[in-house]
Amino acid sequence: MHDTVTIVGNVATDPTQGRTASGVTVTNFRLASTHRRFDDATQTWVDVATNWYSVAAFRQLGEHAKASLRSGDSVIVTGRMKIRAWESNGKQGTSVDIDADAIGHDLRWGTTAYRRSTRSTPESPSRSNGGGAVHDDPSAASPVETSDIETAWADKDAQPTSDGAHAQQPVDSASFTY
Repeated sequence: MHDTVTIVGNVATDPTQGRTASGVTVTNFRLASTHRRFDDATQTWVDVATNWYSVAAFRQLGEHAKASLRSGDSVIVTGRMKIRAWESNGKQGTSVDIDADAIGHDLRWGTTAYRRSTRSTPESPSRSNGGGAVHDDPSAASPVETSDIETAWADKDAQPTSDGAHAQQPVDSASFTY
């Protein structure tokens, strides 16, 4: 059975990347989702329980996850959940796996800078499993370099001037926390 779920949690292990038997790129990491409640007696928040998930991100989404995520990052993951029993060296247990459809930083806890990427070879959106830019013209001779794209909204903040117009002021990228 496959259920689509959205989990908010923290990346518990640095993502590792490999390939499936058929050569598809896959990135794996563990995700910890800790539930908290407010304790009226102590007037503090206390951790109640932590659920652990194994996340797999395929193709372009996996490549972006490997480049973007680090252990400790707060993230939101949406994907197909699978629960399976396992046994190894006389031990047994249950694993909850998520095949990710989308992954993003949880902006409640910090900031991030988005940088759109392009694909070197066109891929059908139905096979992409999320992530990356899909071009309207797949017959384009060469991919567009990210640095050539005008992204004033990402590179600059509009600051109001005295006449009510907006002046473009560069944003200090060192002020972003990851």
